[in-house]
Amino acid sequence: MPNTSIDYFDQMYRRPDPWDYESSWYEQRKYALTLAALRRERYENGFEPGCSIGVLTELLAPRCRHLLAADFHDGALARAHHRLRAVDHVELGRLEVPRQWPHATFDLIVLSELAYYLDLNAHGRLTDRVHDSLAPGGDLVLVHWRGETNYPQTGDEVHRRWADDGRFEVVVRHEEDDFLLDVLQSRRR
Repeated sequence: MPNTSIDYFDQMYRRPDPWDYESSWYEQRKYALTLAALRRERYENGFEPGCSIGVLTELLAPRCRHLLAADFHDGALARAHHRLRAVDHVELGRLEVPRQWPHATFDLIVLSELAYYLDLNAHGRLTDRVHDSLAPGGDLVLVHWRGETNYPQTGDEVHRRWADDGRFEVVVRHEEDDFLLDVLQSRRR
């Protein structure tokens, strides 16, 4: 579970389209650029923690042989299940990331607008979890909004922490006023 209050997420998921995932130009453009930044046509095993209602998950699905998408919020997962009910290679699960993490190796991990909800301790655990489960040559995608928030971190801080970690190298970078998008690979192995 993120370090941001559960009440905040409960309030957001009362809306039919929280954060306007389905309707805003910002989201549609961000999704298109995220997909364009993926360096492979197809991945074997992808993981999208913080999948919310599954809008990005639905777009990632054709690019993955198997895709695990997870969220900690039951309301979000119910909507994602409905959206993805006909996609048999997408598995949805309830996980409180980073405390809970799947025992698997992934060649794609997508952290879209997730890490800035975590305080520094939880963010450090997330970094360790990703590092330990990212396959050699696998891609980690980070996408975060750059505007003002009351979250524990800003999008810029999140991306700077990953770039400065030393265990990852940025191999694709897209920067604009609204959001940052980085694709990273593990330096080890």
